[in-house]
Amino acid sequence: MSAQKIPPARAARAVERVRHVLGRAHQRSVPPAGAMMEMILGAWRAQGIAVAADLKVADALADGALSADELARRVGADPDALSRLMRALIGEGIFTRRRDGRFALNALGETLRSDSPTSMAGMARMVGHPSYREHWSGLADAVRTGEAYVPKLRGMGPWEWLETQPEFAAVFNDAMTSVSEMAVAPVVAAYDFSPFSTIVDVGGGHGRLLAAIIAATPGARGVLYDLPQVVAGAPELLAKHGVAERVRAESGSFLDGVPAGGDAYVLKNVIHDWPDAEAAAILRNIRAAADPGATLLLVEFVIPDHDRGFMGKWADMEMLVQVAARERTADEYRKLYEQAGFRLTRVVPTAGPISIVEGKAV
Repeated sequence: MSAQKIPPARAARAVERVRHVLGRAHQRSVPPAGAMMEMILGAWRAQGIAVAADLKVADALADGALSADELARRVGADPDALSRLMRALIGEGIFTRRRDGRFALNALGETLRSDSPTSMAGMARMVGHPSYREHWSGLADAVRTGEAYVPKLRGMGPWEWLETQPEFAAVFNDAMTSVSEMAVAPVVAAYDFSPFSTIVDVGGGHGRLLAAIIAATPGARGVLYDLPQVVAGAPELLAKHGVAERVRAESGSFLDGVPAGGDAYVLKNVIHDWPDAEAAAILRNIRAAADPGATLLLVEFVIPDHDRGFMGKWADMEMLVQVAARERTADEYRKLYEQAGFRLTRVVPTAGPISIVEGKAV
């Protein structure tokens, strides 16, 4: 997705309000019990999408429409059972059936292709994975106690447990790539990075966001900072996006410190993984490395002050279940910044559900 195709954030919010009104109208068009049943059975819908992603149905249809038997042979499924799954998904607007009975891709189906620029296949497979569903089965315990459920279930933290589960770790990493890719274009379109000469991406993984920022900011150089085993995979991605000569990779843990010398520090979906005390400690490490006046940019969900649906409100439940952390409001970020030696200057919305929380080192 190119930055030119990203709508203004204000237009995106207007569309969200319209969708909210239409959604509430739909709810009121049926008895309350019926509307509630539809929401409850959303779990079935999500599992069906996960199965389509697991079977790579969208990949099989990428070269053209297929009959039920042809599609079943391609993906290794029972023709009758697969036809019934496709019937259910088509009823939700995912995939389409032609007049001759063959199944084909549509816009929503395209997002389940593994090679789509904004593929959601990884996220679908993670949400449908038995281990992930087992984690969410502990939401009631987390709400009752305010404590993370996953460490109780696994006997260790989620990151340590993930290292023992290579199959699920691969699914999880694909899902995080999907989420990361969705964020890149809206962030670059929403924020002007041109004032900065050195941009440090803290906990930046393989550097996808930093690569996009540097590509859009010809006068800037980047520093990618993450654990050694993570940044080891960065050179290929940076070269692919044509910024390898302008990005330097450094390894280490942001729990211990971060590289000095940046006039902007970017952290995407890092701080929401940590409770307030640990989050403040991470930001203090950045403040120790940053000169006065340096800019801190957190790319996160910011919980809005309204009662409409918002993806970040459910991501907040994910943080609770997994690590007893949280998504935050603007006021909560303001307090966190003050604890760490920063002053929150503004929250910049994007066309997506994420925002850029800007602060200055004081």
